[in-house]
Amino acid sequence: MKTGSKSGGCRVLIENRQRQVRLDRAAIRRDAHRLLAILGIPDRELSLLFVDDPGIRALNRDWLRRDRVTNVIAFPQSVGDYGGLNPSLLGDVAVSVEAARREAQAAGIPLEDALFYLVLHGVLHLAGYEHEGPGNRARARLMSAVQETVFSEIRGYRLDFSL
Repeated sequence: MKTGSKSGGCRVLIENRQRQVRLDRAAIRRDAHRLLAILGIPDRELSLLFVDDPGIRALNRDWLRRDRVTNVIAFPQSVGDYGGLNPSLLGDVAVSVEAARREAQAAGIPLEDALFYLVLHGVLHLAGYEHEGPGNRARARLMSAVQETVFSEIRGYRLDFSL
């Protein structure tokens, strides 16, 4: 089921395709709006998809040719052959709730914070931040610093590691 909300010019769509964890859609949407405002991303549409491990593995395999489970995948809508068709679309972020739960338990943090951390990570990719690939060490440090700052501002505490 998809639900959407528009506030401050941004629209956040949430789709939940997993059944292991009940999601607080209102809190997720509120945090997403705050995140977009902090990053200075106005008047865009963000789609958040919450899946289980098989769901994220299928997305990773089908779209990125990586046949493995991961925690988050970002699909920017502003790049590729059709990137300019609808500039109001920021993109899609898919999060494995199962992976987030494992990472939250290992880190000793609430699941909601791990989910937010992964949404934040995906949105930073949609905004053009990158950490993978050769020669990206400086860009990875910048992305990590922005991620830590935004997480701390919204969640009220600083993570001393990355999930």
